[in-house]
Amino acid sequence: MTPSSEPVFQLKGVRYLYHNKHVALDTINLSIQRGEQVVLLGANGSGKSTLLKILDGIYAPSEGSMSVLGVPIKTTSSEFDSYQFHRQVGLVFQDPDIQLFSATVFDDVAFGPLQLGLTMEEVQKRCAEAMEVMEVTHLARRAPFELSGGEKKRAAIASVLSLEPEVLLLDEPTASLDPRTKWVLVNLIRKLGQSGKTIITTTHELEIVPLIAQRVIVIGEERQIIADDTPQNILTNRQLLVQANLIHEQLHPPLGELQLQSL
Repeated sequence: MTPSSEPVFQLKGVRYLYHNKHVALDTINLSIQRGEQVVLLGANGSGKSTLLKILDGIYAPSEGSMSVLGVPIKTTSSEFDSYQFHRQVGLVFQDPDIQLFSATVFDDVAFGPLQLGLTMEEVQKRCAEAMEVMEVTHLARRAPFELSGGEKKRAAIASVLSLEPEVLLLDEPTASLDPRTKWVLVNLIRKLGQSGKTIITTTHELEIVPLIAQRVIVIGEERQIIADDTPQNILTNRQLLVQANLIHEQLHPPLGELQLQSL
């Protein structure tokens, strides 16, 4: 068992190159502790999703060192216990259709636990709990293609929660949602954070940041971390937000006028 003082993620000098030539992330130094609710904030194309995929073990760093839950991850290949890794770290993709591929929502939520070789009783229990948390129990027998965008997002998160991971990675979870559905999902993410899970969320939507984050890491257009601070300090730093292309000085009022809320 990893000591509680051990960071969940420790990255030192991590770079990632697409096709070994295009820089997607450059010199990332990052440490995330258990139980933190972190937002990775950056404009489209800044490398937020790439960083999540590195944290999830889908991509291995091209350069630098990384450890997850105290276990070093090789830079050249997936030379680690992938089975155990993905029981502890779960990624929810921006597009829920990538994750929802079964005949019903229940089948999708049950897929992961069934791969673990659990008893049917335990699978049923995990599915019931995950669907209840994400408020999709009434959708259990529906086909994913019949769901709205918000319902798909909640079902996709439930399909990861059923694995009972220690860490939840959410890639742009509120993208393309209407305001009412966005608020429902934000509230559910808040509840997950309050339950003690480590949650790392990517977004470029400033209005949800103070609701779901204790800590904000800003990734600039040079694909490097340019700030790491509290939501209050980040969202009131107008110069930083302009630099990161998160606001435009001619289109946005001073963010100091926003009513910032905390968890």
